[in-house]
Amino acid sequence: MKKIKIQHTGLEIAPINFGGNVFGWTLDEQKSFEILDKFVGAGFNFIDTADTYSWWVNGKGGQSEEIIGKWLKSRGNRNDIVLATKVGSETKEHGFDISRKHILKSADESLQRLGVDHIDLYYTHFDDNVTPVEETLSAYDELVKAGKVRFIAASNISPERLIESFDCAEKNGLPRYVALQPHYNLVERSRFENDYSQIVETYGLSVFPYWSLAAGFLTGKYRAEADFDNTARGGGIKKYFDDKGKRVLEALDVVAGKYDTKQATVALAWLLAKPLVTAPIVSATSVSQLETLFDAPKLPLDAEDIGLLDEASK
Repeated sequence: MKKIKIQHTGLEIAPINFGGNVFGWTLDEQKSFEILDKFVGAGFNFIDTADTYSWWVNGKGGQSEEIIGKWLKSRGNRNDIVLATKVGSETKEHGFDISRKHILKSADESLQRLGVDHIDLYYTHFDDNVTPVEETLSAYDELVKAGKVRFIAASNISPERLIESFDCAEKNGLPRYVALQPHYNLVERSRFENDYSQIVETYGLSVFPYWSLAAGFLTGKYRAEADFDNTARGGGIKKYFDDKGKRVLEALDVVAGKYDTKQATVALAWLLAKPLVTAPIVSATSVSQLETLFDAPKLPLDAEDIGLLDEASK
């Protein structure tokens, strides 16, 4: 499979980023191993997790990294995988925190759970909006110099603090973010397109959208009010079932029918067709769902398809 280089790095990835939030939550260890085996068996190599997945289950998280670590050890394939994890999210034990003390402690704990000597891409998961950006970047500098982290990236950071971080990195010779992980999909477009796209272009960032399928809404399986009562994520995605959401589903139906494929495949292909997007982050809990993801890079949407989806999702 053709690999894409993450900007400003030597890391090469296939164009789908597997989201490890399901490991230890909706997938047990055995099922997680099966999904990971299928994912890499199909030629993909980019796995995303966080130190706090899934804190909403046990209060503190860590399960996802532990499962990935056991899988890496059992398969002996660490050198074939581009591994991303994150720091800074809240748990039941602490709030959002990107202080030096928390970053250095959390990085060591992530390395231990993952059973690796370095993290390829280490994200600021959430900003605490208190810690000076120089303190945060200086902590990352320590980790990079120690060989524990190769490159850093950003997720839930305001445009203002993101720009401040780039200015600080340049002035002080500190590591700069090489990628952005925004909330971006067919029903969540405005924040990325209006507030972040120019920053991405200015600083040459790779973009890995999270919730690429809007927590499952863009799979097209939610078609009536009652459908939202049958899933753990129903309450969080019911908000999308408005006039705009219904228009998007109709457009997905049209394009999916044209290519005899799944709505989720089309939604991911739409993201991949966007010039600023490098690799969408998406999860799966079954082999059939994985196949839907695998098909997305092979689906070349034409201008008519993209126009139809763009118009429906305005």
